[in-house]
Amino acid sequence: MPAPTAAPLPLAAKLLAGAFVTSGVVHLVRPQTFEPLMPAWVPAHREVIWGSGVAELACAAGMAVPATRRAAGWASAALLVGVFPGNVKMAADARRSRSAVLRAGTLARLPLQAELVRVALKVARGA
Repeated sequence: MPAPTAAPLPLAAKLLAGAFVTSGVVHLVRPQTFEPLMPAWVPAHREVIWGSGVAELACAAGMAVPATRRAAGWASAALLVGVFPGNVKMAADARRSRSAVLRAGTLARLPLQAELVRVALKVARGA
């Protein structure tokens, strides 16, 4: 008798994994993009950026594999919470920008982060 197959990854989780792949690649290829987001209290900015890129790629890959999906969901939620201070710094810094689009985008990203954590937790719980 064949082994049971895992439920397909929900669309929201696929979008989260896709965002992680995109962001992870950018973290590795153009880490300077993320340096302005780094709070001063975080040491070794470039290395942390590379590490977070690798973590994003690992989380995306983990969500794609049914055997590691739940662990990847927990890791994804933790990663999203861990990078939240950078998003807050980006929004605070954007307040000085002349670009209304940048200001609005960085502020909109903050509540979006909560939704992404919710999606990751749903994956972690196998829902």
